[in-house]
Amino acid sequence: MSAAILTHPRFISLEGGEGAGKSTAIASLRDALQRRGHEVVLTREPGGTPLAERIRELMLGHRDALRGDGEDEPLAAEAELLLVFAARAQHVRQVIRPALQRGAFVVSDRFTDSSYAYQGDGRGLDPAWIAELERRAVGLRPGLTLLLDLDVREGRARTSGRDLWPDRIESEQDDFFERVRAGFRRRAAAEPERFRVIDASRPPREVGEAVAATVHAWLDSQS
Repeated sequence: MSAAILTHPRFISLEGGEGAGKSTAIASLRDALQRRGHEVVLTREPGGTPLAERIRELMLGHRDALRGDGEDEPLAAEAELLLVFAARAQHVRQVIRPALQRGAFVVSDRFTDSSYAYQGDGRGLDPAWIAELERRAVGLRPGLTLLLDLDVREGRARTSGRDLWPDRIESEQDDFFERVRAGFRRRAAAEPERFRVIDASRPPREVGEAVAATVHAWLDSQS
């Protein structure tokens, strides 16, 4: 595959930490696009295809998902990153590129920016390695990325008790999520033409309205 990365104007991603309200924001984004007459494909990462969803379960599954011979086997940070990109490569080829080629908008709950934030800033892996995987295995970048920014403690409070058995990422400590948030904010500051930062501390309805207004303004600027 070519090492060039295509930034596609009909590809939109939503990013943010735990509890930022991406599900509500995605619904608002879908509705805003559909009101303008566009076909919208909603998807998520890790996942988006049957095989990628199996990889997601392996990577994010509950404590017994990686159990072998009666013992938990820790997942190495490097293995976690490679699993994410294996799922992403499948996702891009089976779902995202075909939808874009037929003229649909694709809205993804997370994409490669999450790898830079979670595995790069959170786990401490080399961002140059992530960039190489992005070039070689993905080759695609959203034209617009909405970052739902929220204080870590508030986000954790929102998700507290939501899942009886939190997954591997949700089980991390606050300092991990502080590094993730800082990583997202640095990426947004470095690429202001692609990122729009949304204050996710507001009530869900207000966040949804801000998302819709942001997308409408962005679409108008493209025409």
